[in-house]
Amino acid sequence: MYDRQTESLWPQLTGQASVGALTGEKLDSHPMIPVAWEDFREAHPDALVLSRETGHSRNYGANPYTGYDNPDTGLLFHTDPGDDRLDLKARILALTGDDETLAVDREAVADQKVLEFTLDDRDLVAWHIPGQASALDDSTVAGGAEIGSVAVYVPVADGQHLTFTADNGEFTDAETRTTWNILGEATDGPLAGQTLEAVPFIDTFWFTWATFQPDTRVVP
Repeated sequence: MYDRQTESLWPQLTGQASVGALTGEKLDSHPMIPVAWEDFREAHPDALVLSRETGHSRNYGANPYTGYDNPDTGLLFHTDPGDDRLDLKARILALTGDDETLAVDREAVADQKVLEFTLDDRDLVAWHIPGQASALDDSTVAGGAEIGSVAVYVPVADGQHLTFTADNGEFTDAETRTTWNILGEATDGPLAGQTLEAVPFIDTFWFTWATFQPDTRVVP
């Protein structure tokens, strides 16, 4: 990526300008939770939707990298981070803290549904629910293989540390028996109306993160 004002180059994996007038400057990260349209629509039926009428001829439902999810297919460019803790195309949740970086195995989150871990000694929790198609599998995004949705939160609400279990696409904390959706919103129970603090992460492949962050810690 480059900015039009200075044409500095910004690698997506760091958000820090690597070449150009702004070299060394870093953009702020904001939490973004890619979820299935069905789940977002159910939680926010009155939300505005960005129009596909952008003035440019582009099929936003098409995938130009058909089969890229397949671990047996090659990379678009040659790179080998020299780190075999995970397969090159293993999906991870990449997180950046003040003192360390973290790669959370996405498959482990999908298997456990709720995965607790720490970043800079801060307790965090990753969630997974089914229902989202991969954008990098089929020639159409809608036809992609099921990979589900993931999110990362600080497990604290109303000043209380919470522990969660997953059931039927929702999450329940053991402390108050409140029900939460994948967007971190309490939908039913004593804490209804509250929202967990979302944590910025990148849903990406291991080879990309390991190349930029060779000292990253891997979870689990």
